[in-house]
Order: sequence, then structure tokens, then C-alpha cells
Amino acid sequence: MTNSSPLKSICVYCGSSDNGPAAHRDLARDLGRQMVANGIQLVYGGGRIGVMGAVANAVLDDGGTVTGVIPDFLMQREHGHHDITNLEVVTSMHERKARMAELSDAFIVLPGGLGTLEELFEIMTWRQLGLHDKPIVVINPDGHWDRLHGLIDDLVAAGYARPENAGLVHFVADPAAALSTLQSQITGKTHIETGRL
Repeated sequence: MTNSSPLKSICVYCGSSDNGPAAHRDLARDLGRQMVANGIQLVYGGGRIGVMGAVANAVLDDGGTVTGVIPDFLMQREHGHHDITNLEVVTSMHERKARMAELSDAFIVLPGGLGTLEELFEIMTWRQLGLHDKPIVVINPDGHWDRLHGLIDDLVAAGYARPENAGLVHFVADPAAALSTLQSQITGKTHIETGRL
């Protein structure tokens, strides 16, 4: 499908382990299929198992484009996916995250663990500091990220984050809502930048 929207590519942060619930890998496959249906390319961490592998394989199976970025030292640990459209091997985690952000118009967080949390908080912090203005969405199935949502609200209540910082990320229930939210934010930003609002 041809994509006429400014939203051309999404960076997806997610778990690289098969140990999580199978429903989370099903969610990732659903997201991958919807991305292809909307003409959106996937940028992700380059792994071939877990939630990572599920979203990448779904995009590939439906004829979409997948770019993975992985540090050389994680090629074995995270099972680097050699069958994707483009696999970039970099030298460090810092380079990986910067490159993924550079290649993407927006960010989606799926279920994952400590690495996924670290990626989310870094990209939120970069947005807070004005290093980018790309929208961020967390897909929160079965309450997986409920405590994270509450933690962000607690930081605001305690005065460690400003009320507007809570709006740096949006929590949604499913892939359709995630894509709709990102599209509306990207479109709104484009209208402001071109003076049409």
C-alpha cells in the first residue's frame, strides 16, 4: 500500500525474549500487519526471537520493509535477524539507539523488559529536552504497563516531572489506536509547521 502520510517509518521498542506471554507476540504480529497495510516501514532492534522477531516477521510476511539496528556484541545474544530488508550492525548501544531514532518518524512501545523501559525513558527524555519532536505511544495490553503509567503520574505528583511531561507519551490499548494516535500527532505537527492551522 502506498503511504501518502508524513508517517513513513516507526521505531518499535519491545522484548527480545520468547519467555513472555504468547499474547504479546500475537499483538506484535497484529501491529506488523497493520503497519504494512498503512504503508509504514518498521525500524527495530534487529532481533529474530521474542516480541522483536514477531513484529519483524509479520511485516516481512506481508511484504513490508524492515530495518534492524543491532550492536555487534548482541548479534548472538539477541539472535540477529539476517532475513530482514536491512540489518545494520553498529558498535554500541548508544549508536544503536541514536540510529533507530534517526531512521524513525515516531515510536511505539510493545511489551518488554528492562531494555524496553530504558529505550522508552531515553526517547522520552530526548523529547523533553527538545532533541526531537516525534510522537511516542505505548501499547498497553492486559495491563502490562499499568504501573509504568502510574509511575509517570507519580513523578508529576511528586514534582520531579512537570505536568506536561506526562503528555510526552500516550498509552493506548491496541495497534489500531496506536497508529491512529501517531497519525493524528504527525499530521497535526505537519499542519503547524506549514502554517495551515
